[in-house]
Amino acid sequence: MRKLIFISILSLTFFQACGTKQPIVGSPTEKSDQNITTLSSTDEMSINEFSDEFSDEFSTETKELFDPLYDYNVWMTDANDQLFIHLLNPLSEAYAYILPHAIRLGLSNAIHNLKYPIRLSNNLLQGKIKNASDETGRFIINSTVGLLGVIDVAGKYKNLHAHNEDFGQTLGYYGVGSGFHIVLPFVGPSNARDVLGLIIDGYTSPLIYDKNLKQFRIPKNLQDSTLLYALENINKNALNLGAYESLKKDAIELYPFLRDIYEQKRSSDISE
Repeated sequence: MRKLIFISILSLTFFQACGTKQPIVGSPTEKSDQNITTLSSTDEMSINEFSDEFSDEFSTETKELFDPLYDYNVWMTDANDQLFIHLLNPLSEAYAYILPHAIRLGLSNAIHNLKYPIRLSNNLLQGKIKNASDETGRFIINSTVGLLGVIDVAGKYKNLHAHNEDFGQTLGYYGVGSGFHIVLPFVGPSNARDVLGLIIDGYTSPLIYDKNLKQFRIPKNLQDSTLLYALENINKNALNLGAYESLKKDAIELYPFLRDIYEQKRSSDISE
């Protein structure tokens, strides 16, 4: 809108100035010259004000993220896109055809419930005691009355909603910058801070195999952990078929489009 106003003022000034350059019939030329001078000095302040605002807005819009891995990220985005189209999507469609929506939703709820330690620890690390209390209440209710988390009883009947926090958000909460952007194989957009967050969260997640903590983990080996991760993502995509295609249809260039969406969302998550 500011750009449109700025251009309109420039155009208006130009045409008015051109019009006053022609002597008015019956009026002295000096009067016309005086009108030009008065018009120019009046509009100059307005033009300068809009020019400054326009420059500030333009400089903000053209500010780019730190992206030293640009070429790799473009290549990996294209590779992930092909994997999604030719592998994950067909598997998800077949999976959705076999399993009813209610079962898929129940599995999603159960997996989310099992990730309670990640949410609890990061809410506590950020000093969000009320959120940590809500998460504990949700876990107890959904793990018992909700049949091991299959039914979100706490959210539906007790108004206890999830407070999704991870270690990447915790680092951001304390002012750690995102660092360089990186696209991970199979995972998708991320950045240096969030990669570190994924590693730390892996130590608290019961869904990721760790030979030193295997008594607290569901998968008992790396193969089980990989299969569980694949199941989680197929189930998630089966619940949201068509969402990725709808998202990327507006992209002129896929990688910058997905990168900017990811970084903006993470900034929004951290600020909440």
